[in-house]
Amino acid sequence: MRGTHPRDLLRRVAAATYHQVWWPSVEVVRYPDNHAPEWDPEARAYVDPDTRTPLPAWDEALDAIDQDDDAEPVHVVRFGPQLHAEGVLGDTPQADKLIGYLTKYLTKNVDACHAATTEAQRAHLERLWQELRYTPCSPRCANWLRYGVQPKKARPGQRAGRCKARVHQRTTLGLGGRRVLVSRQWSGKTLADHKADTRAWVRALLGVSDGHDQAATVDHRPGEPSPVAWEMARPDDPDVPPLQHRLLRAISARIQRRAAIAAARERAGPDPPTGEERGRSDHSGR
Repeated sequence: MRGTHPRDLLRRVAAATYHQVWWPSVEVVRYPDNHAPEWDPEARAYVDPDTRTPLPAWDEALDAIDQDDDAEPVHVVRFGPQLHAEGVLGDTPQADKLIGYLTKYLTKNVDACHAATTEAQRAHLERLWQELRYTPCSPRCANWLRYGVQPKKARPGQRAGRCKARVHQRTTLGLGGRRVLVSRQWSGKTLADHKADTRAWVRALLGVSDGHDQAATVDHRPGEPSPVAWEMARPDDPDVPPLQHRLLRAISARIQRRAAIAAARERAGPDPPTGEERGRSDHSGR
């Protein structure tokens, strides 16, 4: 968010902001693992294992909530009491420090951010995983069978506690979507647009032409097969270096690029090559 709003206003907006999730209730476990609903091929739905009665469909369960005057949302999400909004200027030591702090955790799995060192911590993580293992993550989650509701667009083979969504996995526990979201409302640009702007700014700064790193084209007659065929390299291909070598090569290339950009900035002085491209880079790269 650009620094155009007072921090007091941000605090008041955060205090008044909340989000409600109106889903069927998950307070009562109607079908434990040893008594799970079964798939009926003829009805194309999950049925009670004893009565063979189809479970309520997702839309029917939502309609029941609308008809219940005492119904309450399953989840209510609010901001916490702590809110620290800090403006950051591009190309400053503070910006580099904060970017390094963010990328440190963006490149880690959730289970690697904190190492459990005591039995109490390990028990807490185990209990948290067990809880999120059976918590429905979306209308299509198989965990709805545990609470007596058909998942939206139900299909055979679904079983509570075995949803493959990332929110249930130990390495991404609790994170069901992207870690970084790009706001398109203030810029009207996609992530590809921001990358292209950043790339154009770097090329202008380094004095590199637009066609510097484009692959050479191969001329061939129309209607004839191309003499070059492209395919994705597999990890077991003999000409693909080991992963360790590829990572070291990528790190070395990144260090060289950062050094070249820093040297070009120092030569260019306080004025960027193009003010408009520089401004786009500051927002897209941060």
